[in-house]
Amino acid sequence: MMVARWHIDARFGHKQAVIDSLKNWFDQIGSQIGWSPDKVRIITGSVGAKESAVISEVTISGLTELDDSWQKLGGIEAHKTWSKDLEPYVVSGSQHWEIMRVV
Repeated sequence: MMVARWHIDARFGHKQAVIDSLKNWFDQIGSQIGWSPDKVRIITGSVGAKESAVISEVTISGLTELDDSWQKLGGIEAHKTWSKDLEPYVVSGSQHWEIMRVV
């Protein structure tokens, strides 16, 4: 089992908008690629972490499942629109993935 983490930093004053947008994304788009509520969570920076950090975590069986999900995602027009709509609320270039193995 693995956990895929997508990190983004919200612009100052826009963290709640980013969180709300991610929640909506999981409901409307993530569900189409198999990322059901029991597989995902959103966490944010608190003590010892950047306050602006917004991280979505997805539990996956392995890299093949992640690749399959990303392939499906590429064909969903609503995802492209969502990405452009989110852009004004995040720090450009802050987004990155980490893939962690559960032991």
